[in-house]
Amino acid sequence: PSPKSFQPNGASEEVLQCEIEELKQKDLALDQEIAQLMSEGYSLEELEKHISLLHEYNEIKDAGQMLLGKLAVIRGVTTKQLYPEYDLELSD
Repeated sequence: PSPKSFQPNGASEEVLQCEIEELKQKDLALDQEIAQLMSEGYSLEELEKHISLLHEYNEIKDAGQMLLGKLAVIRGVTTKQLYPEYDLELSD
């Protein structure tokens, strides 16, 4: 086989070029979104802080969901049935 016929994971050069172009477009869109937010008065540091806080919130929420799940198994009920007991909304 010629070097050109061997492609990693069977991917063709054309497919890889399309993926590269899609990533470039996403990068451009994110840059435009950042520019928009900065024009609205947000600083890059503030945006990074919000992202960090969202990650922390999601980790805490995941831990809470895991604990609710284990408690539901112990009690033999569904997680949904525990929500009212702890004043939680289903959207929480």
